[in-house]
Parts: sequence; structure tokens; C-alpha cells
Amino acid sequence: MNDAGTGIARPHAAAKALRRRALFAGGTAHAIHDGLGATMYVLLPIWQQELGLLLTQVGLLKSVYSGAMASFQVPAGFLGERRGERMPLVVGTAVSGLAFLLLGAAPGFIALLATIFLVGIGASAQHPLASSLVARAYEEGSRRAALSIYNFAGDVGKFLLPAAAGLILSLGDWRLVTSGFGASALAVAAVLFAVLVVARLGAKPADAPAAPLAEAKGDGWGVRDWRGFQALGLIQVVDDGSRAAFLTFLPFVITAKGGSIATAGLALTLVFIGGAAGKFACGVLAERFGVIRTVLVTEVVTASAIVLLVLLPLTPALLLLPILGVVLNGTSSVLYGTVAELVVPERRARAFGLFYTLGSVSGGVAPTVFGVVSDVAGIDVSMTAIGAFVLLTIPLAFILSRALAAAPTLHPA
Repeated sequence: MNDAGTGIARPHAAAKALRRRALFAGGTAHAIHDGLGATMYVLLPIWQQELGLLLTQVGLLKSVYSGAMASFQVPAGFLGERRGERMPLVVGTAVSGLAFLLLGAAPGFIALLATIFLVGIGASAQHPLASSLVARAYEEGSRRAALSIYNFAGDVGKFLLPAAAGLILSLGDWRLVTSGFGASALAVAAVLFAVLVVARLGAKPADAPAAPLAEAKGDGWGVRDWRGFQALGLIQVVDDGSRAAFLTFLPFVITAKGGSIATAGLALTLVFIGGAAGKFACGVLAERFGVIRTVLVTEVVTASAIVLLVLLPLTPALLLLPILGVVLNGTSSVLYGTVAELVVPERRARAFGLFYTLGSVSGGVAPTVFGVVSDVAGIDVSMTAIGAFVLLTIPLAFILSRALAAAPTLHPA
């Protein structure tokens, strides 16, 4: 809307445009990075067959990717605070795209590990910086809803890219997948650069006020309540670790039930479709029914559905997967929004970096651990153990509940 007779747009219209651009940039980055990571789940059974890998080695491939992200997310958060989010986000996307291009040229297991490590390094910038970008843009608006949309965008990438990979695999070699998706990531990096520069988003403001460290109880992380943040971080550890292990070995569960590689790709797509809906829906449900109630419900249903998946034959198992995807991925939207509530705005990039690092470390270790279990005791025992692991979130949720109840402004359950 224009002021009468001036033709000058009102400030709130410009602010809304900046918000939309921030959400577009963050969501697009999330979609491509999560899509590349999800595509690797489709490729793992192919690499296992082509290179003759043990399931422990399959888990190690996923662990290296998550480990690379874990190593660089906190540094990325500090860099975003000092220099702004936009260039690290663009460069990280370009690095992941280039590394994905190189995957097809990897001659063996060690080279594959090294290249996947580079994909993870590039991906390390996305979560802390894009989350901080979106949270800051919606400081005065519906922040949790905006972060839910940001997370929803990540899951759109998770189901679109693996589905496209399955189609390409039915027509040609897996190297067409890695080269095509790598080129797509490079194109996204170019789009992000243009959008962020034109919108002046993610640049460190010249007149940024000093961070209110007193509000952060004297620490450098800006955490308002460490007991709540620690409980939240441990829930993230269990949630991310169980999800990474489950997705790593789901294709092997499907093939053990008689499904083909294409069916395994379909299974992952069904999980990610459910996850996309779950990330948006669970964020909204947390707003209405509370963080703790939502976490408890999603985690109990996740554990139960994983055990049921092991027991079911192929067709009913496939029908269960979208429902499992809703609860498997939906918890994360609840957790992400709570991070922003527990940390002062000026320190969110580093706190998001720490939070995501906890999840990435767990997501890196868990596939290797459960890969060993799979080689020793069988894939069904390993998946059942993953379901039991999920239930560790229940006592942690009650600890978080007490922390939030002690600070009413932090939206207790």
C-alpha cells in the first residue's frame, strides 16, 4: 500500500517482502541440502552391491556425512554472526554441489568416503545459518510457524530428489543422479546469491547493537536456561540418531521383505512425504497443544511404528511408512522452534550451530553403531533396537517440561 499522494510504499510492506525473501532463501537452501542428503539413502544399497560393502561400512558412509556437518556447524554459526549468513550459506551450497558432482568419479570406498565428507562440509552451513536467517526475519511475527515452513521445505527436497533419483535409476546409471543433482545444487547456490544480495539479507548490519549478555546469564552462547537447553539438546541427540539409523537401514529392511531397489526408493519417498506433512503439522500442533505433549506423542508413535514395520509383510509395511514419516520427522519442527525461545536473538546462529551439531554427531555415530548390530544380530533386531532407542526421549521431555514451567515466557507445554 502507498501513502496518499506520495507513491512511496509503507515500511511494513517492505518488511513483509524481506521476510518472504528470507523464508524463500532459507527454505530453498534447506530443500537442496536435505534433498542431497536423502538421495544418499537411495544410493547406499547400490554402493553396497557395487563395492561389496558390509552394513557396518554402509553405516560409516552415512556417519562420515553427518560427522562432517557436526564438525563445522558451530564454526559456521560464529562466522554468520561476524560476517552475516549470506556468503557462508552460498559457498556451502556450492561446495556440496561440486562434491556431489565428483561422487560419480570416486573409484572406491575410501574415495567415496572422502567425497561424501566434502558434501557434509558444504551442508554444515545450511542449518545454523538458514535457521538464524529465518528466525531473525520473523522476530516480530509468527516465528515458530515460519520455522515450520522452513522445515517443511527441507522435507519437500527430501521426497522430491529421492523420487527423481528413483526415476533416473530406472532409466540409467546412478552417476547420472549424482552429476545432475550436483549441477542443480550449483544452480541453487547462484540463485541464493542473487536473492540474498538483492534483498540485502544475511549481511551483518553496520549498526547492530551489542548482544545483551546479561540476559544470557553471563555466558557467551546467549542461552536463557541451560537446563532446558541441555534437555532439548539430548532429545535432539536421540531424535536425530534414531532417524539417521532408521533411514540408513530402511532400504535393507524393504529388500529383506522381497522388495527391489526401486521399491526401497519408493519406501524412502513415502517416509519423506509423510515427513514433509509432519514437520509443518507438528510445529502448528506444538503452538496449540504445547511442546512437551507433542514430543511425547510423536516419539511414542514413532517407536511403536518402527517395531510394527519389522513385523509387517511388504505391502502393509509400505502403507505404514507415510504415517511413520509424519511422526519420525515431525518432532524436529517442535525442537527447532524451541531453540529460538531459549536463546537471545543476538546469539541464535551459534546456538543453532551447537544444537544442530549435537544432532549431527548422533546422526553420525548411530548408523555405524546400528550397522554393527545389523551385521551381528540381523537387520530386524537392529531396527527393533532403534525403536527402543527412540523411547529415551520420554524422560528427557519431562525434564524439559520442568525447565519450561520454571520460565513461563518460554511457552511451557
